[in-house]
Amino acid sequence: MNKDSFSDVEILELFNDAETREMAFRIIVKQFGRQLYNRIRMIVGTHEETDDILQNTFVKAWRALSNFRLDASLYTWLFRIATNESLTYLRKSNRNLSVSLDDEESNFEPGSEEMETSETGDEIAEKLRQAVEKLPAKQRLVFTMKYYKEMKYEDMAVLLNTSVGALKASYHHAVKKIEILLST
Repeated sequence: MNKDSFSDVEILELFNDAETREMAFRIIVKQFGRQLYNRIRMIVGTHEETDDILQNTFVKAWRALSNFRLDASLYTWLFRIATNESLTYLRKSNRNLSVSLDDEESNFEPGSEEMETSETGDEIAEKLRQAVEKLPAKQRLVFTMKYYKEMKYEDMAVLLNTSVGALKASYHHAVKKIEILLST
C-alpha cells in the first residue's frame, strides 16, 4: 500500500488487523504528525517539550485507537488528545497557568521589530508566528484555535472546559497584543 493519504476508515481497518496494526500506526504518524506537532508547539513553545508531548499523544492514541468509533474524524480525535496532553503538561509544570484567560497584561513584552511594507507573505507570516509565541499560553491556545483552525467558540469552550465569554475576551486581548507587536 503506497498511497500518500488514507481515509479514516482505511486506517482503522488496517489498525484492527493484527498483521497490519503497526503499518496503520506509521500511516497515522506520517499523515497527522506534522499538524499535531504544530498544534502542540503553538501551545508549549519549545521543540523538546513538543516532541515529548507528541510522543505521549501517539502513545495514548495507540492504546485507545481500537475503541475509536468514527464519531469524529481521526484528526479531530488526535487533535483533542494533543491539546489535552499539552494543557496537562502546562498544568504540571505550572507554566503560565496562573494567567487568567482575561488577564490582558501578563507575560506581554512588545517586540521591537518593524514591519516594512515590502515584506513578503512568508516574512509577515513569520512575524505573526513570533508575535503569537509571545502571548501567554492560554491566549496563544485560544488565538491559534480561532485564527488558524477557525474553531467555533462553542467547540473551544467544550474542549477547554471554559465559557464562551472568557474565550472571546481572551481572543480579543490576544489580537490587541499581536497588533501592538506587529506595529512596533
